[in-house]
Amino acid sequence: MKRNAVIPYAIIAIVGIVMVIVISIAGVNQREAIEKKANGEQTEQKTEKKSSEAPEDIFANSCASCHGNDLSGGFGPDLRKVGGQLSEKEIHNIIMKGKGQMPAGIVDEAQADALAGWLAEHK
Repeated sequence: MKRNAVIPYAIIAIVGIVMVIVISIAGVNQREAIEKKANGEQTEQKTEKKSSEAPEDIFANSCASCHGNDLSGGFGPDLRKVGGQLSEKEIHNIIMKGKGQMPAGIVDEAQADALAGWLAEHK
């Protein structure tokens, strides 16, 4: 009796196709879970970053390019003694509304509060 050589290959092909389908379904579920987890972690990180960012860091990231790393000025005015010239509220208004060449809304409200308090200390 002669055996058919195609049967083992057919079985291997069917098993392979079934495995690909199962792995694909599992992969889709894992992908969704990973995306949900990643989105949740990014939201938490952004919230933590905003609430724990130091005024010095906010200044370095948003203001130093014009006002200099040491507050000495450059394109923007010297801020080393701005607290002696303006109140915290006035500084906050300038940060939020802009003045002269300075655009409005470079930072959000909470960051502006932190910056204004920090800059008001520089007298």
